[in-house]
Amino acid sequence: MSHKLFRSTAVVSAMTLVSRIFGYLRDVVIAIHFGADGATDAFFVAFRIPNFLRRLFAEGAFSQAFVPIFMEYKERQDPQQLRELLARTAGTLFGVLAIVTAVGVIGAPLLIVIFAPGFTDDPHRYALATQMLRLTFPYLLFISLTALAGGVLNSFGRFAVPAFTPVFLNLSLIGVTLWLAPHMPEPVVALAVGVLIAGVVQLAFQIPFMHRMGLLPMPRWGGKSEGVRRIMHLMLPALFGSSVVQVNLLFDTLVASFLPAGSISWLYYSDRFVEMPLALFGIALGTVILPKLSQHSALGAAREYADTLDWAIRVAGVVALPSALGLMVLAGPILTALIEYHAFSAFDARMSALSLAAFAVGLPAFMLLKVLAPGFYARQDTRTPVRVGIIAMVVNMGLTVVIVLPWYLLKLPGPHAGLALSTSLAAYLNAVMLYRRLRRNGAYPHPRWGALLLRAAVASIGMVVVLLAFSPPVHDWAAWPARLRALHLAELIFLGGGAYVLLLAAMGVRPRHLMHA
Repeated sequence: MSHKLFRSTAVVSAMTLVSRIFGYLRDVVIAIHFGADGATDAFFVAFRIPNFLRRLFAEGAFSQAFVPIFMEYKERQDPQQLRELLARTAGTLFGVLAIVTAVGVIGAPLLIVIFAPGFTDDPHRYALATQMLRLTFPYLLFISLTALAGGVLNSFGRFAVPAFTPVFLNLSLIGVTLWLAPHMPEPVVALAVGVLIAGVVQLAFQIPFMHRMGLLPMPRWGGKSEGVRRIMHLMLPALFGSSVVQVNLLFDTLVASFLPAGSISWLYYSDRFVEMPLALFGIALGTVILPKLSQHSALGAAREYADTLDWAIRVAGVVALPSALGLMVLAGPILTALIEYHAFSAFDARMSALSLAAFAVGLPAFMLLKVLAPGFYARQDTRTPVRVGIIAMVVNMGLTVVIVLPWYLLKLPGPHAGLALSTSLAAYLNAVMLYRRLRRNGAYPHPRWGALLLRAAVASIGMVVVLLAFSPPVHDWAAWPARLRALHLAELIFLGGGAYVLLLAAMGVRPRHLMHA
């Protein structure tokens, strides 16, 4: 069973790696051309608002509610009823999000006040953010329909296409930066245009694959459809519960709007580097196991359900521990080697490195959340993550006050890093509570990951020792040309990864420990 899951995860990870490589190129191009200032802060706010809603409507609540019901119909109903469910779901989703999009475009000035109130002190930045939000908000509609198509493809084991689709967002933003921005009165607005173009292209890319599978029915309103009502019933509480991390990040944006100009951009760039391992493994694992967990739950296969969850936790832990420590140790070299060029200054790199290290602290928790949450959604339980998420969000807000306020009042450098740290700590609380509830309700009675993850922790510490021994001081990196920086960084990553694998092997860990449930 886990051989197939491992292969599916590898496919998703490979496609995600392609997307993340282009994502890195996108961020480099944006950083070099626009730097980190008030204008880029305005764009990242204008992009984060629909992107946050995308995580709620598309990759979050909708996908977590839709896939279990879709898999149940796939296992128990005939193909015509499955297509009818898809048509009704697509029509309802389109209708609801068309209204939400119209409200968002009209109410853009108010949304900026709500999500980035600090911008009101700078009329130009406020006006720029409002203008760009009106361009980026329709992205929510297109990307949510793209997520619907991706959920269907994933349910039939077609993981590669949905995982590759985000490449088009990266290509679009690179293209508008290089060719459209120089011809615009306000160059940064080109990025908002690129987001809108990407939404249309990503949806168009998946439609032919849906058509070949015979799963492209005419969308119809389905408010009275039993399947749609069940999806909506699961989705409403999950609108919050499945995206607590995103709620916390959005809260960080609100607070960061009051911090020095550039703070939102520094948080964005550091978050992007944490997203690399999270997307390659955490999101990939969650994507692959949700249909399988949903199938086991629908068939009443409790043992197979628990084995699948245990396998995912083991894989997530073995990847997350070294990734987190590696990012903490190499935060400075990573930012200096990869994006400290032209408009992105050495100061910007230092500030981003602070928040990268703080975000990296929470990487194991972020990854566990991607694995544990599907354990509830597969059982059509969206209420438990909501209750847990509310607690984690309140704790995050409290930690923000406790950590960031003294940092800011004492005028210490990099108060934005306190935002990242509070988000990381709240994610641990969220993950621990979800895990305990899975154990308590009997869904995961016999965990078998303890010995393996202890060895992974020891190997990760050994990896850190190797990295510290061979990593040059950060100020040396800035003096090197780009090619030499990239070469040294690649050597350190290879050296650290090799040390980790060898130490695991020396402690008796073999591939079968990850291949078998």
